[in-house]
Amino acid sequence: MKGDLELTDVLQAAKKNKNFHKAGAIAAFIGVVRGLTENRQVEKLELEAYEKKANKVLGKICDELSMREGIVDVQIHHLLGEFKVGEELVYVLVVGAHRSKVFPVLEEAVERYKTEVPIFKKEYVINETSKIESYWVSEQETRK
Repeated sequence: MKGDLELTDVLQAAKKNKNFHKAGAIAAFIGVVRGLTENRQVEKLELEAYEKKANKVLGKICDELSMREGIVDVQIHHLLGEFKVGEELVYVLVVGAHRSKVFPVLEEAVERYKTEVPIFKKEYVINETSKIESYWVSEQETRK
């Protein structure tokens, strides 16, 4: 949930991995709420999930990517709740032996969580008449 986790927490958890001594690189992706979508000002986002299924899928993605050569740890933490523009809503962290190993895995982890995990996003935007309207967005629609 929002407020339960910060990037420093994710880094500390990675450093506690029993294989962290093999690490030479840590790459991170931090997703934040964008203030503009389709030329409309975003007021806030609301994120919900079927948590049990979402956690299972996130775990599967992390486990699979952690098996890659030179990868020590993969973590994906997607927060839920209401978020204002600029607030952090996802942390993806990849720890590996070399930077050449972590960047491709980081990109794949981000792409996979966006397409595979049942997280639902409701956007609140300011319309042409300066009123706030909201709608549920699928990731596939936002990736056009």
